[in-house]
Amino acid sequence: MSTFDPRLTPARPDLAAAHLRGKVEAARFVEGVTKRVVSASAPLRRRPEPDAPLDTEALHGERVTIYETNDEGWSWGQLERDGYVGWLPASELGDEGPPPTHRVSALRTLVFRSPDIKQPPLASLSLGSRVFVARIKGEFAVSEAGGFIPARHLAPLAEHESDFVAVAERFIGTPYLWGGRSSLGLDCSGLVQVALQAAGIECPRDSDMQAAFGSAVPFSGDTATLRRGDLVCWKRHIGIVSAPGRLLHANAFHMAVADEPLDEAIERIRGSGLEVTTVRRPGSGWPGQARP
Repeated sequence: MSTFDPRLTPARPDLAAAHLRGKVEAARFVEGVTKRVVSASAPLRRRPEPDAPLDTEALHGERVTIYETNDEGWSWGQLERDGYVGWLPASELGDEGPPPTHRVSALRTLVFRSPDIKQPPLASLSLGSRVFVARIKGEFAVSEAGGFIPARHLAPLAEHESDFVAVAERFIGTPYLWGGRSSLGLDCSGLVQVALQAAGIECPRDSDMQAAFGSAVPFSGDTATLRRGDLVCWKRHIGIVSAPGRLLHANAFHMAVADEPLDEAIERIRGSGLEVTTVRRPGSGWPGQARP
């Protein structure tokens, strides 16, 4: 049998996805059921326990294939967008529903019960969340559930941001949260992924996966050779070159998303025993990237 990354493979000794039959060993194989996240976000944990480590978050409207739901209210499945596997609270999932038409383009937006901003909001949604817009009423988009969202905070799914670094810069000051992917808190690879996805560039979730993403950039230690949008990678960490000599990253030193001198960041991280392992360029000629 082949060896697969357990983070991306819906397989356990007792249960695996039906499409993996013959590829992995498991006591039984099942077909999955497609669900979607109906809460603002849903934590994906490595164990079905509320205090288990947070591996990632699924944002509102994201789809997930569920293979099992236990008696304690946890569902085990695989996220559709980046393939991550884990346990999510079943209460935060709903039926598949209509395909999303729009994404949240604001850092965070509110959902109201009526087209009246004086009403208490029903929910708040982070950048990258997906919604189905049933109609437009004045300055509001109406979701299939009847919620009213400021239309200027949404963009059609087919429309992408021109500069993923500018998207990441909007998160400056956001708290650092291991496994987070929202404007309430996110980690280094979550920042990279959410920003790239806003620009229409699908990206793997974890920093070690992102260290093999895009194309390699020769780097001998001279930070002046790096350009806006390059990804600087360490073991277990990643950041974005925001300008010559600057690094934008969610990090536990600042406990927030920060933009700081790249040389200072490299020296500080070196103090913990880590060196830059690679620099990656996520695709060639993305619209916001300065040409050499």
